Amino acid sequence: MGTITASMVKELREKTGAGMMDCKQALTETGGDMEKAIDWLRAKGLSKAAKKSSRVAAEGLVGAVTDGTRGAVVEVNSETDFVARNETFQEMVKNIAEVALEAKGDLEALKSATYPGSDKSVEEYVKEMVGSIGENMTVRRTDYLEVDKGVVASYVHNQAAPGLGKIGVLVALESEGDAEKLMDLGRKIAMHVAAASPLALTSEEMPADVVERERAVFMEQARESGKPENIIEKMVEGRMKKFFKESVLLSQIFVMDNERSIEQVLKDAEAEVGAPIALKGFVRMQLGEGVEKKEEDFAAEVAKTAGV
Repeated sequence: MGTITASMVKELREKTGAGMMDCKQALTETGGDMEKAIDWLRAKGLSKAAKKSSRVAAEGLVGAVTDGTRGAVVEVNSETDFVARNETFQEMVKNIAEVALEAKGDLEALKSATYPGSDKSVEEYVKEMVGSIGENMTVRRTDYLEVDKGVVASYVHNQAAPGLGKIGVLVALESEGDAEKLMDLGRKIAMHVAAASPLALTSEEMPADVVERERAVFMEQARESGKPENIIEKMVEGRMKKFFKESVLLSQIFVMDNERSIEQVLKDAEAEVGAPIALKGFVRMQLGEGVEKKEEDFAAEVAKTAGV
């Protein structure tokens, strides 16, 4: 790759919290590859980011809705936060979230479903709103959870309106216990998920590519110590155990008491609920996750608008 630009260095700084010169060196060493540069900084102990993260760039809203034993979340993007604060846009996202309950996580089924109170599909209705509001909008993704017995609870962080915000979480609890108490427990765990960003429910469900990437970074960090290979392997195994403990939901320490694991929280709640509780799944959807947004020169944009 050619020249390492100032905007590339700036982006890497925002993603890692590392120093400017370290970011520049990381990009130089990795040929300008942003993901490899992040790993290079982590291996050198220069990144302040705990794990891979993308700067949230897209605007819009995440909507979450539950109905007893089922729940759905949906992300609808807009170009600006100004539109996300528009009541008409908020009402549209709320209605789309309700439709998402029936789509059961199928994005194409959601887009082709009939928008409430109209004869248009959700996709057609959104296109019509684009013309009305004058800004591009899109239904980006949806997810769904359901249990046979128990509850699906939700939590929305940074609420713009009820059930609408920047982060939407669903938690599915399977149990024959008291539904109201289960819902309260589920909401608290959903709040934990919003704050702690677990990567998987159990260590077995952790994506293989994530495990391989973490192991490679830890291996590089351990080799920096200059210790023998047999010691390095033990160091890596120790760090991987710590990674799983911090990234797997059931083993994470509950943010509301900083003492018990989520697994223990569930066990402790069984007496009050009156039955065994199984955490069957969770969904954490954050606005703009993984979306790269083109950086605009604001002054140039204003000048262009003014016809300068």
